[in-house]
Amino acid sequence: MKRSVPVLLVALVWLAFPTASPAPLIYRPGEGWTYEPYGSKSGAWQRKNARLQLEVAQGAFEKKDYGLAAKCANHLLAKWPESDFAPQAYYLLGRCLEAKGKDEQAFQSYQNLIEKYPKVDNYQEVLKRQFEIANRYLAGQKFKIAGLVPYWADMDKTAALYEKVIKNGPYSEVAPQAQLNIGAAREKQTRFLNNDEPFIQAVKAYEKAADRYNDNKSVAADALFKAGQAYAKQARTAEYDQSAAAKALAAFTDFTTLYPGDARVPEAQKAMATIKTEQARGALTIARYYDKQGRRAGALVYYNEVLIKDPNSPYAIEARARIETLKAEAALQALDAPPPK
Repeated sequence: MKRSVPVLLVALVWLAFPTASPAPLIYRPGEGWTYEPYGSKSGAWQRKNARLQLEVAQGAFEKKDYGLAAKCANHLLAKWPESDFAPQAYYLLGRCLEAKGKDEQAFQSYQNLIEKYPKVDNYQEVLKRQFEIANRYLAGQKFKIAGLVPYWADMDKTAALYEKVIKNGPYSEVAPQAQLNIGAAREKQTRFLNNDEPFIQAVKAYEKAADRYNDNKSVAADALFKAGQAYAKQARTAEYDQSAAAKALAAFTDFTTLYPGDARVPEAQKAMATIKTEQARGALTIARYYDKQGRRAGALVYYNEVLIKDPNSPYAIEARARIETLKAEAALQALDAPPPK
């Protein structure tokens, strides 16, 4: 019994003078869990109406206290979702998330703003912010699992972001470049996917840009040039498939014809010459195959194709020589043939 007295005294002292405990997580309906720093008055950042709540959020944002600003904005949206101050809360929340490196969540906050308030005054600025977020992912920024753990640069998700930007403002200032960037994102996928599908999707994106924004000469020219480049890359992945090369030539021909003053015309012409030389090489390979099999007619067709594709290429020299030889052999055979009865 005597030993219980000191224990009781210790308990009373402990209750009278509590030690600091870890900062608690506070749950509020409609807001979820929030962190309340130890020593702070719980809910001290909360206000009685949306206007005052937005003022606290704005003040915290200006002081670069992005955590508090985001918490205030979230509280406003949960408690006064239909207020006149909700659009600015969505905007502030997006800015805070951007500042904290949470670009995917920031993009969604801007998306919520655009979908709920399509007549918001800073609509164009919000679109530009979405566009810049997508650009960062195109440049290689990694998406994050649960917004926390980076995993990899995902060009499918990047293209989807650009598609939302275009849907939000099909004829906005950033929409044409967003459409072109979809093509760029698809081309980057070729590093990981061992098939032609990314090239096909890239060309579709470029052709859509050229068609939809044909009144913008800069965009249309860029789209045609990039389509030609994409087809040319696809052609290099296929040894005997000449269809992609033919499409590349068509795109570059349209580009040089429609935009003769473009600074990239010499580059396009050089690319066309390279493609034609590659086509000549492919035709020569097929001609050699027929020649080796003794199929003279087929060989002659493809040797002539070499001359048509690129008469000045090194491959044309061999083609001309074989054409002359095969024709001479055919003439000799005709002389040796018995006369018709």
